[in-house]
Amino acid sequence: MPDRPPPFSTAAIIAVGSELLTPFRSDTNSLAITSRLNDVGVTVVLKQIVGDVHADLALAFRQALDRADLVVLTGGLGPTSDDVTRPVVADVLGLPLETDVRLLERIRGRFAARGLDMPAVNRVQAEVPRGAVLLPNANGTAPGLWIEIGHRAAVLLPGPPREMAPMLDAVVQERIAPRGSGDRVYRRVLRVAGLTESQVESAAQPVYARFASGDVPVSTSILAAPGQVELHLSATCSDERAANSALDRAGRDLAAVLGVHLFSSDGRPLEAVVGGLLAARRWRIALAESCTGGLTLSRLTDVPGSSGWVDRGVVCYSNRAKVELAGVAVDLIERHGAVSEPVARAMADGIRVRSGVEVGVGITGIAGPGGGSEEKPVGTVAIAVACPRGAAVRTFRFLGRREQVKWQSAQAALDMVRRVLGEP
Repeated sequence: MPDRPPPFSTAAIIAVGSELLTPFRSDTNSLAITSRLNDVGVTVVLKQIVGDVHADLALAFRQALDRADLVVLTGGLGPTSDDVTRPVVADVLGLPLETDVRLLERIRGRFAARGLDMPAVNRVQAEVPRGAVLLPNANGTAPGLWIEIGHRAAVLLPGPPREMAPMLDAVVQERIAPRGSGDRVYRRVLRVAGLTESQVESAAQPVYARFASGDVPVSTSILAAPGQVELHLSATCSDERAANSALDRAGRDLAAVLGVHLFSSDGRPLEAVVGGLLAARRWRIALAESCTGGLTLSRLTDVPGSSGWVDRGVVCYSNRAKVELAGVAVDLIERHGAVSEPVARAMADGIRVRSGVEVGVGITGIAGPGGGSEEKPVGTVAIAVACPRGAAVRTFRFLGRREQVKWQSAQAALDMVRRVLGEP
């Protein structure tokens, strides 16, 4: 009886395509591939994006083979001269490319079914490295390829997600899962607002150092994003109950040191957390937004069921709009300026009273790049919240470009609502 090949414990992913190195296309395939591999206990140790250059891809493929048991390449399987994945893999592995006659006829048949003659350039899609196993592509002309390399393997998948995703599911189920470690990666995401990345690290590091060496080790990574910090917890285990128990303990320990700054321990975004608090109290919210231009309301209404707790919002960008739509007194703006805590408070109170709701929010600021002064530089934003539980007002100084200032302002406003509402 032949020995069972060793499991795939590690994987490398290479996304191929020069368009992925521009600002206009994002590599989403690697996220899907990582998720599916983690589900069967394969840890991704390397991800790369490589352009359509033979030498560059060859170097990346050799490095991936040195690092991982399984290499997944996505993209570059088309018929044009810049689709280099097949010839590069063949060259690196020393395998000749051979025309698969049956595959060529299937490709020709796909064109014929649409009343078209197959272009001559599509013949290259039937060129297969010797010994490779074809992976059927029901949604395109480019088949996938599976190549055994000793105890390792390479899998080549097309780039378009609608073609890649079903092929990925099939190859994971049929070829990768049987050689998985038997473990699965379980994850938990904790989200924090009101603290910097270094502050979160200082508070959390003594805690997560303890559970990194537990019976089921939990690893932690910190990711900073505008207006929030995320703690990603992961546990690799064959026992789902044991993994979740370890993640629960880690989450509770971290919650104890992060306190009120922790707004989500189940991955929910801030707008969903605020929506849950409003729904629990059966309260409704209205917003008067200036510099954010309605972004805060837009985020709230992205949450399913938000019609149950969102009443309305107004974008009062000009001073006149602040007076007419939010009821801000003209002399208040003249005395303090449009970007000020008194005006933000008046906006929150005004929209709350005019809407007849429990919670009112006012946001006014300078998003830039112009309009700032020495006293009130770009990024100065005043935010106020008013509700039966009390009120809060605060001036922030945000850094970044216009869109970043707007996002951080909306994030800060939602976090202030969360803190004022408190536990239901």
